[in-house]
Amino acid sequence: MASSKSQFSSLFFITAILLVFLTIFRPVVAAACYARIFAFGDSLTDTGNFLQSIGDFPDPVRRLPYGQTFFGRPTGRFSDGRIIIDFVAEALGLPFVPPYLAGRDVEYFRHGANFAVGGATALNISFFEEKGIDVTWTEYSLGVQMGWFRQLLHLLSDESDRGDIMSSSLFIVGEIGGNDYNHPFLRARSLDEIRTYVPVVVQAIGSAINDLIKLGARTLVVPGNFPIGCVPLYLTVFQSQNKEVYDQQTGCIKWLNEFSEYHNKLLVEELYRLRKLHPHATIIYADYYGASMNIFRFPHKFGFKTSLLACCGSHGPYNCAPSILCGTKGSSVCAEPSTYASWDGLHLTEAAYKFVASAVLNGPYAAPSLSETCPTIELNDAQILYSNQCSE
Repeated sequence: MASSKSQFSSLFFITAILLVFLTIFRPVVAAACYARIFAFGDSLTDTGNFLQSIGDFPDPVRRLPYGQTFFGRPTGRFSDGRIIIDFVAEALGLPFVPPYLAGRDVEYFRHGANFAVGGATALNISFFEEKGIDVTWTEYSLGVQMGWFRQLLHLLSDESDRGDIMSSSLFIVGEIGGNDYNHPFLRARSLDEIRTYVPVVVQAIGSAINDLIKLGARTLVVPGNFPIGCVPLYLTVFQSQNKEVYDQQTGCIKWLNEFSEYHNKLLVEELYRLRKLHPHATIIYADYYGASMNIFRFPHKFGFKTSLLACCGSHGPYNCAPSILCGTKGSSVCAEPSTYASWDGLHLTEAAYKFVASAVLNGPYAAPSLSETCPTIELNDAQILYSNQCSE
C-alpha cells in the first residue's frame, strides 16, 4: 500500500514538473497571436519572388549593395536590409516570411508565405494593354498572387483544418496599387487619366480582401500608399521651376502627394464597407503615408540626415537618375544608409522601413494597431523610440 502511494506521488511530481517545463519552454510561435503570415504586394513587400521569377537575368537587385546592411548579401529585397514585413514577423516572434516562388515543399511554408512580387500591380496586365500602355513589368498581379495562395492553401490543409489555418494567420494585403500608377506616370500619362484608375485599383484590392475573408481570414493588415511626391525618382522626373509645386516644409511635390492621398481616401472607404460586410473580421488600415510623412517633415528628429536624397544612386539633385540605377555601373552608395530615408530613389532604407513598421505595430498609424490586436507583440528599441518622441 505504501509502495503504491509512493509511486503515485512520484508520478504526480513528475507530471507536475513536466507541465511546468512545457509552460515555460514552449515554442515562441505557440504563444504568439498568429501562427503564420501570408503577404501579397509589390517590391515594398517582396522578399525574393521577383528574383525567382526572372531566372538568371542580371538585375541589379541580385547583387550588392542590395542587402548590405542586415543580410550582408542580396536577398531579393529592394532595400539595403530588412523591410516592413520582416519587422512585423520579428515582433510577432515568427521567422522571416519566405518567398512563394522559392518554396520546395509544404514544410517550407509552415510559418506562412510571401506572394508579393517586385513590379506587381493590383490590376491584371490586360487592363493596361487595353489602355495602350506597353507592359514591360511582371505579369504576377494581385489576382495571380491570390491564385498562388489558393494553391498553397490546398496543399497546407484539407477541409477539416482549413478554417483553423486561416483564422490563426495574419494576412498583409499590400502595399499594392503603387505600380498601377508608377508605370503610367513614368510613361507620361496624364494625371487626369491616371486618377480614373484609382477606383478600379481600390476595387481590386477590396475584392481580394473579400475573397480572403470568405476563405476564413480573420485578421488582415491593408497598407495605404506612400507619399510619391517625396520619392527621389518622382522628384527627378517631375522637377519644376515653379516653387508653388513644392511643399515648403518637406520639399515634396504637392500634387503627387495629393494623388496618393486620393488613393488612400478611397481605400479607407472601401475598408469601411468591408468591415460592415464582415463584422467578425479585423481589418487594419496601415497608414504608411502618415507614418512616413513624419520622416519628411522632421527628418533630424528621427535620426535622418536627409529624407529626399537617394543613398544609392547617381548624379542629379536627388542622387537619382533613371538612366543609372542603384547597383549598375556609374552608381555610388552613401556611407551611412541609416541616415537616409530613400535607398535607391524608389524604395526606402532599412532604417526608414523600421520606422514605418514601428508606427504600424505600436500605433498611432494603424487602426487598430497590431499591438492592440496582439498583446504578446514584442516592441523593439525603434518602436519605443518612436512612441516616446511622438509623445513629446
